[in-house]
Amino acid sequence: MSDPATPTPPSEWRAWAIAGALLALGVAVLVAVLTGMVGQSAAPRARGARDASGSSAPASEAGTPSIVTVATTPDVGTASAQQAASAAAAAKIVAAPLNAKQKRALASFVAQTSTQTHISESWMSGFYPIYAQAQSRFGVNWLLLASIHRQESAFSTAPSTYHGLNFAGCCGGPMQFNVTNGPVSTWQLVSNSYLYGTRPAAYDHQTAKHPSIYDDFDALMAAARLLTSDGASEALDGAAWGAAYDYYGHDEAGIAYADQVLARAIGWSQHGFCINCGVDPGLVAAVHAAYGAPVAEAAQREAAAQAVAARARRKR
Repeated sequence: MSDPATPTPPSEWRAWAIAGALLALGVAVLVAVLTGMVGQSAAPRARGARDASGSSAPASEAGTPSIVTVATTPDVGTASAQQAASAAAAAKIVAAPLNAKQKRALASFVAQTSTQTHISESWMSGFYPIYAQAQSRFGVNWLLLASIHRQESAFSTAPSTYHGLNFAGCCGGPMQFNVTNGPVSTWQLVSNSYLYGTRPAAYDHQTAKHPSIYDDFDALMAAARLLTSDGASEALDGAAWGAAYDYYGHDEAGIAYADQVLARAIGWSQHGFCINCGVDPGLVAAVHAAYGAPVAEAAQREAAAQAVAARARRKR
């Protein structure tokens, strides 16, 4: 039985509808691969660009298969998410890619957290009201936020979540915010996001001073604002994938990260929020085919073009 504080999951009919849509998508992707259509579609434009006013230019999704659009709204009142998100909009932020040493350390961390024995419902219960506040105030799907929380710190159970910095010496807290990539760090850009929501009267890991990367409310609200500023909404679609890609950083590992984050969120939207469930490999493959593969192909084309240009310069 679900905890009454858990944000409202999708209804049963929606789960079946989503399952049908994903089945249709899988067939479409298979046909596209067999007929050579995949790779000929227009790739999404490189994310990370903003116009002079600081507003996001819409990412092109032309030719990109649609996976599913899900909006699960927790019962937290009638605050205008659009107004709050607009008022709190930050400049688009793309995390810096990790170096080789950091990637090896991250792979070790992921291996450890993926084999974690069990995360209890009592541990999670304090996060649900914060997820709901974040969705209500910033209009980002709480399942996407929770999936990133799972990916970054195994729902805050990873060692040193609430003290010090991570293996890379840059980031900390439940959502692993970067506090070193200044002069204005990622955390500094969104640290006041807690002001846009109503802090729960009691929750775990509340700090004495705010904002703090170690405070659950401060960190989750900041992450929601960051995702919204990078295009995420209540839909679990290409924009959500792009926001997750920005959250990690634009490289090959970032593509895999966004694939897993979005696939996990979609899986939860189908079957209900499951703390200790793994990610369905079929969903990861479908998400990658729809969103990750076009970005990877575009990056490969750009790298090849740069290599050709470099060779041409050397011959001059």
